[in-house]
Amino acid sequence: MSKKKVLVIAAHPDDEVLGCGATIAKHAKMGDEVHVVILAEGLTSREIQRNRANFEIELSELARTAQEANKLLGANSVSLHDLPDNRMDSLDLLDVVKVIERIIEEHQPEIIYTHHIGDVNIDHQIIHKAVVTACRPVPGHSVKTLLFFEVPSSTEWQMGNSAPNFLPNWFVDVTDTLELKIRALGVYKSEMRSWPHPRSVQAVEYLARWRGSSVGIESAEAFMVGRNLLLR
Repeated sequence: MSKKKVLVIAAHPDDEVLGCGATIAKHAKMGDEVHVVILAEGLTSREIQRNRANFEIELSELARTAQEANKLLGANSVSLHDLPDNRMDSLDLLDVVKVIERIIEEHQPEIIYTHHIGDVNIDHQIIHKAVVTACRPVPGHSVKTLLFFEVPSSTEWQMGNSAPNFLPNWFVDVTDTLELKIRALGVYKSEMRSWPHPRSVQAVEYLARWRGSSVGIESAEAFMVGRNLLLR
């Protein structure tokens, strides 16, 4: 069975684990090469004006946490960028596209996982648009499969008449790797919340069980297919 190159493009530290952490672990267990890219810094949107200096210690700790969490999942690399947290609408979309194009050129992935367009979080929306643009199916482009994940406390918080609904049509059996996802979220303890918040460990596990039961298995992560030209 041929090994695949996989790229996960997420907005904020913890989005990658919330959205597809168990699938990352599954790819890693299968011997695939997985690279995680986190584009926005996190944290700085908690003040009225962006000031990275006020969060220098916290951002450093969050970056360390991201490395630890993804190492636990088996990712080959994690790179963090410093685009403005929850302020990516202040950037020209083309500038974000150019960043993603460089990342794709570096890693030459066959599979990309990223955000759904309908999320309530503006950074998620912009990254979705930028990834779709960067993955234009020109001849010779490496990306064959493009999948969009759901992020608890963003995807389900969008109102159905305000943006496209998340309607999954691709399910990954993560029965054997869900526990790794839960452990990785434990590393991200500063970003997690208490039940019944959707970004609680219990809610994440319940969602995986529900997605699994929807297709007759114990646990699953669910995605929407953007494009699929790749057969394993």
